Amino acid sequence: MGALISRLWFFWFPAKEYKIVVVGLDNAGKTTTLYKLHLGEVVVTQPTVGSNVEELIYKNIRFEVWDLGGQDRLRTSWATYYRGTHAVIIVVDSTDRSRISIVRDELFKLLEHEDLQPAVVLVFANKQDLKDAMSPAEISDALSLHSIKRHDWHIQACCALTGEGLYDGLGWIAQHVTGSKAPT
Repeated sequence: MGALISRLWFFWFPAKEYKIVVVGLDNAGKTTTLYKLHLGEVVVTQPTVGSNVEELIYKNIRFEVWDLGGQDRLRTSWATYYRGTHAVIIVVDSTDRSRISIVRDELFKLLEHEDLQPAVVLVFANKQDLKDAMSPAEISDALSLHSIKRHDWHIQACCALTGEGLYDGLGWIAQHVTGSKAPT
């Protein structure tokens, strides 16, 4: 019965659809983040080779979310997914201090891409539940986020395992891609 009501609702009030690309280095928590948002639970994941795609519905907004593999050899293929992208989520392992400069370099490479010029950028500072995690302010400085002038951006502390902060970030995206306050 609920499925019928849902279909009728979307027939009469169609959801807007936006594309999100999720990137980050390997082991940052991209796939865990995607499936926590999609299924509401943590699933056992393997390193992503290629991509995962899921549809998320958030407050009558449909998001087509592409989770891209983060291994070094796969990063060169990220650009093939950028066309039509409204938002980019960069998932950062907040405990991975040794590779934060690599994240910064990848971030600035993707921001230069022509297909991402209209996209907003959300940085998920993941793994905030761990003792040695960098704070969002530290990550913001390490990634030079304040130097980004051509894109709206936001950094959100989160923990993909518990879901803390994930919907706050998704709400920020919803607000910025629709150009208005997210529907309630």
